[in-house]
Amino acid sequence: MLPDSISNVVTASNSGFNSSLFGRSIAGRKKSGYLVTAVLLLALSGCSGTGDFLAQEERSADELYNSALNEVAVGDITKASPLFDEVERQHPYSSLATQAQLMSAWSLYQSNSYGAAVNALERFVELNPAHPDVDYALYLKAQSYYEQIVDVERDAGMTVLAKEAFEALLTRFPESKYARDARLKLELTVSHLAGKEMSVGRFYLERGHYDAALRRFATVVKDYDRSNQTPEALYRMVEAYLALGLDGEADRSAAVLNYNYPESVWTERMLALIDAPTTNHDPGLFETLVDKATSIF
Repeated sequence: MLPDSISNVVTASNSGFNSSLFGRSIAGRKKSGYLVTAVLLLALSGCSGTGDFLAQEERSADELYNSALNEVAVGDITKASPLFDEVERQHPYSSLATQAQLMSAWSLYQSNSYGAAVNALERFVELNPAHPDVDYALYLKAQSYYEQIVDVERDAGMTVLAKEAFEALLTRFPESKYARDARLKLELTVSHLAGKEMSVGRFYLERGHYDAALRRFATVVKDYDRSNQTPEALYRMVEAYLALGLDGEADRSAAVLNYNYPESVWTERMLALIDAPTTNHDPGLFETLVDKATSIF
């Protein structure tokens, strides 16, 4: 989605181009399915820009900016970013220079040049810390990382970057119009990261490497406590502690699970596990520790 301060700008009064129409027609992130409409193309027919660009040719800021928008309108977004960059290069003090910086970053994002988009967005925020569209720049930066998440179990690096970027946006702009989407995607990144820890923890648990498994499950409980993986992590900790013969630690984890997630299927399984005679575990000890845990909370 394009920020209002960009989408509502009339870029060239003599070109017949209405940029508010442009903003509405391409609003939304590219994966959302919004397309440039036929009405937009008609509105752009009067623009003088042809999309042909020579780096050495001096042109007005309006002409360069509209030429870049023309490229966007016809779907050749990869050509738009250099044109937006040229606005700033040739006319650094024009009213369009700052908007062109952000539009250049947006064009890079739209053309899947995520690394370059992140660099451009970071530069925009650094140069314009008080700009009204800083929240949008931070959101688009997070989106650039988020779009690159492929397989978190193989490489969690991009998921971590997306998580940190969404957190930075929400910390600085908790009431931003992009905050709702950012929170949803932040929850997904946290769930993905917790899921990776759980997968590794289960691998160790199944092979009897209980200490290594416990470290993974403890990471989920500590660092991703609001994820949907936490109840299972606590249950698996109970399993691992029982296998090690550490009844007291098992009961403490069981008490936390029972108190915080009384309706969870993992709590039901934990209670069955505690009561199973094959665990060589005293069920009465669990009740005692539940009472202690409840008094703490």
